[in-house]
Amino acid sequence: MGAPVRIGILAGESSGDILGAGLMQALKARHPGICFEGIGGPLMEAQGLVSRVPMERLSVMGLIEPLKRLPELLGIRRDIVQHFLAAPPAVFIGIDSPDFNLGIELKLRARGIKTVHYVSPSVWAWRRRRVYKIARAVDLVLTLFPFEAAFYREHRVPVAFVGHPLADLIPLEPERSSARHHFGLPATGSVLALLPGSRVGEVGRLGPPFLQAAALLCNARKDLQVLLPCATPACRALVEHLPQCAELVAAGRLQIVDGQSRLALQAADGVLLASGTATLEALLFKLPMLVCYRMAPLSYAIISSLLKVPYFSLPNLLAGEPLVDELVQDQVQPQVLADRMLALLANDGNSQATLRSRYTAIHHLLRREASDRAADAVIALL
Repeated sequence: MGAPVRIGILAGESSGDILGAGLMQALKARHPGICFEGIGGPLMEAQGLVSRVPMERLSVMGLIEPLKRLPELLGIRRDIVQHFLAAPPAVFIGIDSPDFNLGIELKLRARGIKTVHYVSPSVWAWRRRRVYKIARAVDLVLTLFPFEAAFYREHRVPVAFVGHPLADLIPLEPERSSARHHFGLPATGSVLALLPGSRVGEVGRLGPPFLQAAALLCNARKDLQVLLPCATPACRALVEHLPQCAELVAAGRLQIVDGQSRLALQAADGVLLASGTATLEALLFKLPMLVCYRMAPLSYAIISSLLKVPYFSLPNLLAGEPLVDELVQDQVQPQVLADRMLALLANDGNSQATLRSRYTAIHHLLRREASDRAADAVIALL
């Protein structure tokens, strides 16, 4: 690989931007002349990605919601396919966003371009027949979790379990005092992190009950401080218009911060959050958590009828048992959230020690120098 190498790479949301940036950095360490183009966010752009459109244009969720923007999304995908067919890269790497990326990978691989899909779709959980489409679309799947790799091996799809970059990044023993100092929080007292999601749709559904629950918790716990990191300016604007927000901010009980979700988790004693990658971060920071999931009713009705697993949060899927509480749809009520979080923040020594032990075992399992392993797998494919 002495000649310059051009790689196509595409991430559709912030979690994929993190993974893509780590992979790009590891690839550049192995081949300094490498160049990247496709779609990604600010972290990938900082690693040298030439992004053809802003990543935010791809950030939609659910089954029904993407239909509203289908013409735009199809146009972006068509442009990406035409671009890479006209000027083939050495390899195309789709990061997560399977409904968008697999269609690109199918067309590129059919024309002889090597393809990699980084982050397994939840094919082991629902719509299992997608594994046959994945087998046609990709030369290699890179999985973050070991149970995913086992599923692909059963179906004879080339796979490499690389671990999760967050498990490499976050220390086994988190240090909380510096994070609290960063936010100007006292060393004593309790801190609750609220993470209602990284998309406007998620925040719109979970933000109101989360803030109502936070108000109830602040009434019950006079020492409680609340941190609410917002992924985007649009998410922040939505949060700031919610009624309980101004009251809690004026009372000095709530801080709204731009980004910094990981630092907020590092500072916290517990977290109320949306299902997703943030639940893994909360596990790695060894936090008691309450995981919530809300989506458009029709989307939820369709997805819930197809699910093949008993849990939806990553901690429970990784543990194979209900390690953390999960609430879904109409179960997400302010008083229920407040009561559950009060119990989690009560600091029962035995239960906290048991939970931390389980979290630590999972942390070790995922701590594999993931970006380096993923880069080695891509280089081997080339």
